[in-house]
Amino acid sequence: MDVLYWILIVCAFMIAFVGLVYPIIPSVVFIVLGFILYGFFFSFEPLTLSFWLIQAMFTAVLFAADYVSNLIGVKRFGGSRAAIWGSTIGLLIGPFVIPIAGIIIGPFIGSVLAELLVHRKDMKTSVKVGLGSLIGFVSGVFAKGLIQALMLAIFLFYVLR
Repeated sequence: MDVLYWILIVCAFMIAFVGLVYPIIPSVVFIVLGFILYGFFFSFEPLTLSFWLIQAMFTAVLFAADYVSNLIGVKRFGGSRAAIWGSTIGLLIGPFVIPIAGIIIGPFIGSVLAELLVHRKDMKTSVKVGLGSLIGFVSGVFAKGLIQALMLAIFLFYVLR
C-alpha cells in the first residue's frame, strides 16, 4: 500500500507543476494536497508547526510571484492596468481557445487588445506591451517553478530526517 500512497502523493505534486503552465489548475492546492495525503497515509508527526509556517510563507510568495511578474512585465514595457487585466483574461481563456499554444498567445493577445481598445494606443506600442506580458508570464512560470521545487525540497527534508 505504501507504493500506492506515494504514487498518489507524487501525482498531486506533478499536477501542481502542470498548473504552472495551465493556470486553471491551482498549483498550490495540489502541493498542499500532497502534504496532507502524506499526513493521512503515513503521519503528520514530521510535518511540524515550523514546516507549516514555512510552507504558508512560500504559498503567499507563490501568489505574489504570479501577480508581480505579470505586473513588472507589462509595466516595464509601458503597459497599463488594462493590459494587466487583458493579459490575465487571455491567460485564462487562451488555452481553451487555442490548446497548448493558447497559454502563450492568450496573455499576449489579451494585453495587446486591452491597449488597443481601452487606451487607444498604436499597434507598435500595444505589441511591445504584449511582449512584456509574455516575458512576465514566462518569468513568473520559472519563479513559481523554483518556489514549488523549494517547497517540495523542504517537504522531503522534514519527511526524510
